[in-house]
Amino acid sequence: MSGQSWLSQLKEHKIIAVVRAPEVSLTRQLALAVASGGMQLIEITWNSAGATELIAQLRVELPNCTIGTGTLLNLQQMREAIAAGAQFLFTPHVDPVMIKAAVDIGVPIIPGALSPTEMVTAWSSGATCVKVFPVEAVGGVRYIKSLRGPLGHIPLIPTGGVTLENAKEFLQAGAAAVGLSSQLFPKEFVETGNWEAIAQKAQNLIQTIS
Repeated sequence: MSGQSWLSQLKEHKIIAVVRAPEVSLTRQLALAVASGGMQLIEITWNSAGATELIAQLRVELPNCTIGTGTLLNLQQMREAIAAGAQFLFTPHVDPVMIKAAVDIGVPIIPGALSPTEMVTAWSSGATCVKVFPVEAVGGVRYIKSLRGPLGHIPLIPTGGVTLENAKEFLQAGAAAVGLSSQLFPKEFVETGNWEAIAQKAQNLIQTIS
């Protein structure tokens, strides 16, 4: 997937569902649930059990979704993720070597940054977008709004503090998209296997931001 194609999808869908679970079957079920609720952009964290196999499987099971991965810490993990079929890559940090490698291969990479210096470094290194993580720790919506003046040319994706209630505020403040994880998967729904309720949460969020 080209960087331009990724940015077009972000503009259209605006939400990335971040799926993380200790068992492959559960991670798969959570991904299927949010997809049935209308989520198109799904991130399987690399530290989920069986992430390699699951990414490849979901590419087949959810052909209309874009399946990527996150929490990539080094070049080796990134290469394994790309080989598994990951269509976009998130990292929690800025690593110019990883960014260049992803750009050379042609896979969108979104490094995590917190300060303006890190964001500009990531962007200058070729990042497709920049993940602002953890955004809650530095002011949430107000921080994104304050960044848009000097860094309006950089597409920002806040995570780590985005909720069902404030997702629209982040987008209105200038975020290109938002990433949500636990907010989409309430513990009681996961423990009882209430996949329909999770799908409904995803659907409600999509309607809220549209």
